[in-house]
Amino acid sequence: MNGQVLDGRVAVVTGGSRGIGLGIARAYREAGAHVVIAARKPDGLTAAREELLRVKGDGEVHEVVAHAGEPQDAERCVAETMARFGRLDVLVNNAATNPYMGPLLDLDPPRAQKTVQVNQYGMIVWTRYAWRAWMREHGGAVVNIASVGGLVVDPNIGWYNATKAAMLHMTRQLAYELGPHARVNAIAPGLIKTELARAVWEPREPILTAKLPLRRLGTVEDVAHAAVFLASEASSWMTGQTLVLDGGATALPIGVDG
Repeated sequence: MNGQVLDGRVAVVTGGSRGIGLGIARAYREAGAHVVIAARKPDGLTAAREELLRVKGDGEVHEVVAHAGEPQDAERCVAETMARFGRLDVLVNNAATNPYMGPLLDLDPPRAQKTVQVNQYGMIVWTRYAWRAWMREHGGAVVNIASVGGLVVDPNIGWYNATKAAMLHMTRQLAYELGPHARVNAIAPGLIKTELARAVWEPREPILTAKLPLRRLGTVEDVAHAAVFLASEASSWMTGQTLVLDGGATALPIGVDG
C-alpha cells in the first residue's frame, strides 16, 4: 500500500503473531500505524514483534499475551493499549480456532463451545472493550476476519463455518449498533497460502487453482491490503459489509467443470 494512510493511528490485531494476523500487522505498520499484536504464545509474539520492527515504519510495536476467547484477556489488552498509546483506532478480530473436523452430527459439546467462544463470542468481547475504551467517543474501525466458508458448504468444517457465518451477521448487526461512531466491516478470505494451512494447499495447489477465475490461491498480502482499506478513510462510507477475497471461487457456476 502506498502512503501513510494510517499515520499515527493505533491498531490491535488478535492472532497477530503469525499468518493473516501478522500480515495485517505488517501492512498497518507500513501504513504508519502503531500496532499491538495479541496472541496466546509468548515466544511467537516475541518473534513476530522482532519481524515487525524490521519493517519500514515509524509506528511502535507492542505485544500482549492474550487468549482471544477470554473476556478478561481482551479487557487487559485494551487497557494496556490505552495506557501505552492513549487511543485505539482500529481493532482486527482475526484470532480463530477449529478444534473439530467432521460431520455436524458427531460434534461434541466441548469442541462446539470452544469454537463459538473464540470465533463468535470473542469478537463481541474484543469489540466491546475497544468501543468502551475509545471508539464510542472518538470513532474507529473494526475489521472482522471471517471466511468464505461462512457463505458456502464445505465438508468436515461445517461448525467452524457456522461460526464464520455468524461473524458475517454480527458484522452487520454491530455496524447498526455502533454507527455512526464506529464502522464495522468483514473480510471473507478463501484458501490463503499460510504456513498453518500448508498441509491443505501445498499438495493440491494445481488442482485447487485450475478452476478459479484468477488461477491462483490467495496470499496474506491480499488480505492485508483489504484490511488497510477497511481501516482507512478510503472506506469511510462503508460499514456492515463483507469483502470476499476468494479468487472468484464463489463466482463459479454450479455443476460446470473447467
